[in-house]
Amino acid sequence: MSTLAAARADNFYYPPEWTPNQGSLNKFNGQHALRERARKLDQGILVIRFEMPYNIWCGGCNSMIAKGVRFNAEKKQVGNYYSTKIWSFSMKAACCKQEIVIQTDPKNCQYVIISGAQQKTEDFDIEDAETFALPAEEEKGMLADPFYRLEHQEEDLQKKKEAEPVLVRLQRISDDRHSDDYALNKALRAKLRSQKKRVAEEEAASRKMGLHIRLLPAAEEDTASASRVKFSTKFDRNRKDKRALINASSVFPGSSGTSKKALELESKRRKISAAAASSLLAGRVKPSSWSQSSVSSSRHNGAAVKVRHF
Repeated sequence: MSTLAAARADNFYYPPEWTPNQGSLNKFNGQHALRERARKLDQGILVIRFEMPYNIWCGGCNSMIAKGVRFNAEKKQVGNYYSTKIWSFSMKAACCKQEIVIQTDPKNCQYVIISGAQQKTEDFDIEDAETFALPAEEEKGMLADPFYRLEHQEEDLQKKKEAEPVLVRLQRISDDRHSDDYALNKALRAKLRSQKKRVAEEEAASRKMGLHIRLLPAAEEDTASASRVKFSTKFDRNRKDKRALINASSVFPGSSGTSKKALELESKRRKISAAAASSLLAGRVKPSSWSQSSVSSSRHNGAAVKVRHF
């Protein structure tokens, strides 16, 4: 043992004043082996952990105590049923300190509440619970009657004959499925190989397309939805752009953007020609240069006229 407390808990610690002729450690210490649980053992009472066998209603505060809740109960014998002892368990509820007394019933193989509580009655439908109805006491007594047993035996045999083909077919199917382990293993491995092959083909097809994910097999719904999708061509885009330009342009020719630009260019040329004429009159520019500038301006005007005419 690692510690002295653990050694004492397991009764492995023997004090120096103890000698073997003094008996056990419990006798030496003057205590019972069950410690506090046996404090009322002289009265025939032993403290145990009692687990509630079913749901009950507390008699003090009317609270429900669920099945499986554990209590420190005082166990004592209160009688006998033939050679079987009848035990009584007394405990206090944690909700209101109500004392609850429960006894065993060896005759009916159950627990009976004597005082302090009431058993919760829980009814259920046999069909909803998917259980079988147990025969009643009267029916159990009638089964001892030879004539009653003979009549029901004939009915049971008839039901067995009606249900036998179904049972035989189900048994045959089960035997066929599980009789040959080699065939089952072979079928399973073949299915696994085909699945691996299909996955490898799908991954190879995805790599050819430059994808890093595995595509699922093509379905009819995907084909139908893809056929309904229409992509726009270059002709459609050009026609759409032309229609947009026509809709954005004005109905009046003078207010268009091209006419405005032409007017601006013409006004600039006129300003340049006026500036050249004023400089010629002042004697700052030779006539040759004036003629060249006029020729170049006329060329530009002609080009502009040609462009406008075109």
